[in-house]
Amino acid sequence: MLSPKLLDALNDQISKEFFSGYLYKAMAAYFADEDLTGFANWMHVQALEELTHGERFFRFINDAGGRAVMLPLDTPKNDFNSPLEVFEYGLEHERFVTGRINALMDLARKESNHAAAIALEWFVTEQVEEESNFSSWIKKLKMVAGDGRGLLMLDQEAAGRVFSPTALTP
Repeated sequence: MLSPKLLDALNDQISKEFFSGYLYKAMAAYFADEDLTGFANWMHVQALEELTHGERFFRFINDAGGRAVMLPLDTPKNDFNSPLEVFEYGLEHERFVTGRINALMDLARKESNHAAAIALEWFVTEQVEEESNFSSWIKKLKMVAGDGRGLLMLDQEAAGRVFSPTALTP
């Protein structure tokens, strides 16, 4: 059983996960406009992952006897000055999400909601990967700063990313 406070927090997280997908679609659009289709692909895959994360929260809430509620989404940032800015903004966003996941875990533990804490463990680990992925791209983009050939090589690397849906149930 979910307390009203935990249920509200989990429902709010659904909107944050779906917003993340929306943000990464905006980043994909930026890259597509710049003819960096590999990076556009990378962000498209990232968006699909975030939507899957939202679905995991949705299913957990319903399975735990709560009711998932769809809340409004904010408008994402749509304009960027460089690929590096995109990934730095993405890392900043993932750090924000990490803070929210950690706060959810703290709340679940405070309420001794073991099922919620176990479900959230997957997200805690996932956030380590998310931040690492963005940090890695930032390092690579800094290495090739000002070198168009290097940027195109990174774009080709990003094109290889594919969406692999993880199990939807925690």
